Amino acid sequence: MAAALEFNNVDFSYDGSTPIIEDASFGLDKHESICVVGPNGGGKSTLIKLVLGLLKPQAGTISVLGRPPDESRAAIGYMPQSLHFDPRFPITVLDVVLMGRFGSGLHLGPFRRRDKEAAEAALERVDLDGFTRRRFSELSGGQRQRVLIARALVDEPRLLLLDEPTANVDQTFEKQFHETLRELATEMPIVLVSHDLGFVSSWVEHVLCVNRHVHMHPTTSISGKTLREIFGQGIVAVRHDQDCPPGEHVHHRGGDCDHHSKHG
Repeated sequence: MAAALEFNNVDFSYDGSTPIIEDASFGLDKHESICVVGPNGGGKSTLIKLVLGLLKPQAGTISVLGRPPDESRAAIGYMPQSLHFDPRFPITVLDVVLMGRFGSGLHLGPFRRRDKEAAEAALERVDLDGFTRRRFSELSGGQRQRVLIARALVDEPRLLLLDEPTANVDQTFEKQFHETLRELATEMPIVLVSHDLGFVSSWVEHVLCVNRHVHMHPTTSISGKTLREIFGQGIVAVRHDQDCPPGEHVHHRGGDCDHHSKHG
């Protein structure tokens, strides 16, 4: 059975000389999910574009669901950080979700009944059934993020790729959102780009650290020292698990330790 994602000795640079990704090798099983972390400019966005087949490596090979990335793009549900749109344009929630059906192949005329049924089912999965006629511009930040998740799910992907999905949303929504992702992770592998390990550490098996070089770590082995090596000295690490290593910055809640990473 082919892995969900494989990088083998991948090199990439935009100018042919300065490496952005260097000798990257890692694999993701079809039943695993990972969180991608790293400093700004460390190569996270480039890694996403390589997975989507929007960029091609200068060296090495990439396999997505057993095929080259550009051949597997239709099987990837991709959620960008945000959707840029004119708030005066009366696009509805249903219209936004239906955009995700373009991967099924272009066709003339309006969307088919089965496309609309798939969009309604995707909205129901993210607890937004009944929102189809609402204007996208009228939604809260958290609701918009759930609509974008529905758009990523509407074409029944086999791999979910999410780029900073909780950016600019409040903490209440963030917790609810990660509960949704926890459920989805039981159905398909998820690659989640995030600066915050706090909410994902309980359901993501591995952390992929990207800072030109790429290293995969089990979530349970990530320490403050590891994070400082990735992000620099301005990092504070706080752990969820019961046994926090000596020297970590720890915040206790009811006897447990809360684990997340943040800059500053």
